[in-house]
Amino acid sequence: MLLSRRDLLEKVNGIVRGAGELVMTIYRSDFAARRKDDASPVTEADERAEAFILAALRTLTPEIPVVAEEEVAAGRTPQVARLFWLVDPLDGTKEFINRNDEFTVNVALVENGEPVLGVVFAPALGRLYAGIAADAAYVEDEAGRRPIRCRSVPDDGLTVVASRSHGDAAALDAYLGSRKVASIRGAGSSLKLCVVATGEADLYPRLGRTMEWDIAAGQAVLVAAGGSVRELSGAPLRYGKPGFENPHFVAHGLTD
Repeated sequence: MLLSRRDLLEKVNGIVRGAGELVMTIYRSDFAARRKDDASPVTEADERAEAFILAALRTLTPEIPVVAEEEVAAGRTPQVARLFWLVDPLDGTKEFINRNDEFTVNVALVENGEPVLGVVFAPALGRLYAGIAADAAYVEDEAGRRPIRCRSVPDDGLTVVASRSHGDAAALDAYLGSRKVASIRGAGSSLKLCVVATGEADLYPRLGRTMEWDIAAGQAVLVAAGGSVRELSGAPLRYGKPGFENPHFVAHGLTD
């Protein structure tokens, strides 16, 4: 890979924006949803965006394998090692189907089990989050590009972000216990990680099933903004696991 990480991130930004345009073309149409073998929904937007991203990444970095959600669902999983791409062409398909705008296109580069570069694009919101884990993170929208950073928890307590479509209120309450909580807000897709990265929230406990491609790009952005993602045991969340399924985890902002 001859490109620097910053140059590579700019290239991936363009790829993800191109996929987002395809997604929005279908979003504005009278699209239909189907069920995959695991009962999760899929649309033409998932498939067309993934095909676009796969072709672009294979041209950009032909030496790096790509693990993509719909490819894996179809039984096409490459052998991964030290370095690989993770692609979720449409995270938040339920949000897409419900037309609430909170869906994202996600691409992450994983190195030695950690997401080191990631782009999360919410095309209906016109907002792109990007970061390099050892460098910095930023957001781009109609106001331009600006850096983002996690915040320290305010004196009035935590702002907790929870899944809009996969919530378990009882499990969340049990996890939070006696922590001082100022508010709980809902969000869709990988945007939950991004609102912690921007300092709009402090904690995102995920007490349900996720796959690596769901969160890798968001984790890269969050880590670049000063946050972390850990298993409930406190161990760092690792990538390249057999089956690519995650344990329950918690995304943190600044922990001081």
